[in-house]
Amino acid sequence: MNIQGFHHVAIRTRNFDRSLHFYQSVFGFETSVSWGTPGARAAMLSVGSGGHIEIFERPSETWDSEAAMLHLALRTDSCDEYTERARAAGAEVTKEPKDVDIPSDPVYPVRISFFKGPDGEIVELFQER
Repeated sequence: MNIQGFHHVAIRTRNFDRSLHFYQSVFGFETSVSWGTPGARAAMLSVGSGGHIEIFERPSETWDSEAAMLHLALRTDSCDEYTERARAAGAEVTKEPKDVDIPSDPVYPVRISFFKGPDGEIVELFQER
């Protein structure tokens, strides 16, 4: 018995169609499975390597955009390109792409950026360099 890796992170959305379109058009994520009825729909979008983003439609709920999740980090090989794609889709970029050397042992060199998704969720683009 063992943990086999990351499966999914769940995001609540007030506008299901807008969020689904955003993650599909900006990143090319495809729907693996979807269910529910209008007002209570859900979908799992494949992000690769067996991981998913799960989107839950909750049009009448209110919540802090951070809630318990600090941010969703997506691994990429092109932080700059996907930052621009998110911006073009209307996302507010909160931190422009920049190189960071995480002060670990050994030092972990990455390029990162942050933006707000359709419902204010914080998304990080994470590129190892």
